[in-house]
Parts: sequence; C-alpha cells; structure tokens
Amino acid sequence: MTAVAHAGKRLAAFGLAVCAAIAPAPIASAAERFDTVVIDAGHGGSDVGAKGPAGSFEKDVALAVARNLAARLRAHGLTVVMTRDADVRVPLEQRTAIANDAHGDLFVSIHANASTDAEIHGSETYFLALEASDSGAAGVAQRENSAFAAEGDAKISALSDPFIALLGDMISTEHLDESSAFAQRVQHELGRMPVKSRGVKQAMFVVLSGVQMPAALVEIGFVTHRGDESVMNGTDGRKAIVDALEKAVIAFGERYDARRGLGKAAAPAAP
Repeated sequence: MTAVAHAGKRLAAFGLAVCAAIAPAPIASAAERFDTVVIDAGHGGSDVGAKGPAGSFEKDVALAVARNLAARLRAHGLTVVMTRDADVRVPLEQRTAIANDAHGDLFVSIHANASTDAEIHGSETYFLALEASDSGAAGVAQRENSAFAAEGDAKISALSDPFIALLGDMISTEHLDESSAFAQRVQHELGRMPVKSRGVKQAMFVVLSGVQMPAALVEIGFVTHRGDESVMNGTDGRKAIVDALEKAVIAFGERYDARRGLGKAAAPAAP
C-alpha cells in the first residue's frame, strides 16, 4: 500500500473518530412527547445588558418575561427549566450544561435589543448560523456575545477557534430546521403586537451553540427605544409579549408531537 493510501486511511479513521466524538444526542423517539422547555433569561448580575432611556436594564426585563413565561408553560403541564431565576450572572458553559442536562425539547433565550440610534425599534428572533444573515444581525450577536467575552467566559475563548466553532455547529445541525420553524412561529406571534416585527434572522450566538435541541434567541424589542421600553415595562405590553411567546411554544410543541405521530396531550388537572 502506498504512503498516500496509508495517509488516506488514517484521515478517514480520524474523521470517523471526530464524528463519533461530536455526535449529537439521539433524536427523540416517537414515544417521547414534547414536555420540557429551557428558558434562558439573558444577562444577569454584574452583566446588566443594554440600558433604556428610562433606566431599564435588559437583565431585569429578560428575567421578568422569563418568569412570567415559565409560569404560563407550567400551567400547560410542561416542565420548565430556567438557566437563571435570580439576578445572577450565569456563565455560558453553565447555561448550555443546564439545558443539555435537562434534555430539553426547546431552548428559548430572551433578550432586549439595543442601538445607538434611538429611533430603531421592533422585535427580532434569531437561530444559529456560522454566518450572520446581515450586518445588523452580526452586530446584535457581537453585542450579546461580548458581555461574556468581557468576563473571560471559557466558552467564548473556545469558540474563537474556527475549527471548534465548526464542530459546535455540526452538533446543532440536526436541530436547525426545527429552530428555524420555532423562530418563524415566535416572530409571527410577536408580529401581532404594536411593536414592529423586524423578522427572523441568523447569527453566531454562542449561547445557542452546543445546545442539543431546537433553540432560538428572541429580542423582544429595543430597550433603547422609548416606545419599546414602555411596552416591555407596562403591564399590558409585557403580558402581550408573554402571550406571544406562550402561543409560539405551545404551537411548536403541538407540531413537535404531530411529527412524531402523537396526539394532543391531556390538559393538567385543576388544583
């Protein structure tokens, strides 16, 4: 056998080993119903996120919406796992570990957007991609990712290696179609609100990388825009946001079960 053939065999063996090492978790069997949602409230603790003109912090808005959404989904009989349920900073690798350890069926990361232009407003929903869908999406991802980079998050450092980033993307590939479907559903529901819909986009959000389930990051509005900030903080506005997210999750769950040949789950018993 020639040296070239030997090299080819070794390369093929290495490729198989890499694929085995990064193989994603098995796809749920037909018997497994949609029942676990992981909610990730963006930022927290010393990482306040963006700040609005009326003094709102992104971390507080995200946590309030996350808590309200969790209560709604639990009322539907779903198991909800939160990456944070207090004003604390949770490292990226810990957020990913919490989600994967929970064997979630869906990962929803909640954020509030920001811009130096105080007139820009509206909601956006993202799912993972190595290349951003446009320059605006790239800027949003850079802002959200930089909060962890500033504090030396280990996962940010690892993803600075393009090869490692590619492996992380390969792990998530099987879930991309489902992530896209969920993102579209979220934006459809948010589009019913007075807050402008800016559509579904893609970018490399490290909080979505390595999460072994369908995942999306929702920017519920621009906290830097007075109108959006008012909606996020107002009782009616926040309720409308939570209503939209609740409807999107429930619709996605029904689609998830239908694709596995499962009927609608029975409603939980009244307390």
